[in-house]
Amino acid sequence: MLWSYFFYIWGCIPEITKDCQDMTNASSTYLGIAGGAVIGAFVSWWIYNRQKKTADMQDSALNRIKELDESHDRILKKLEGFDIRHDATLNTITELSKKIDTLVEKQEKSESSVKSDSSKITKDFK
Repeated sequence: MLWSYFFYIWGCIPEITKDCQDMTNASSTYLGIAGGAVIGAFVSWWIYNRQKKTADMQDSALNRIKELDESHDRILKKLEGFDIRHDATLNTITELSKKIDTLVEKQEKSESSVKSDSSKITKDFK
């Protein structure tokens, strides 16, 4: 009943309303516009839905890349700290090695001087 009144405003549409002989140009145009609007709305919704899904997937990928980048930065900072501690430890070991070499040289000199002194003492006693 409501449809009949709705289509009565547009003109005579024999496919929908009763007591019509032929579809008028105006009703044909209105029916074409309505059909085009429905099809256009469906296609627009479909395109929007596909683009939204694609955008969501891209956002997900970008967030994952961001998380990986932050993780990469944290790992690099930890490696940098490790490298600094490694250099400090290596420098300390090198200094200790030099001190040990110096002590060994002093020990050898003192031992050689003691040997030479003892040989002088033994010569003096003879």
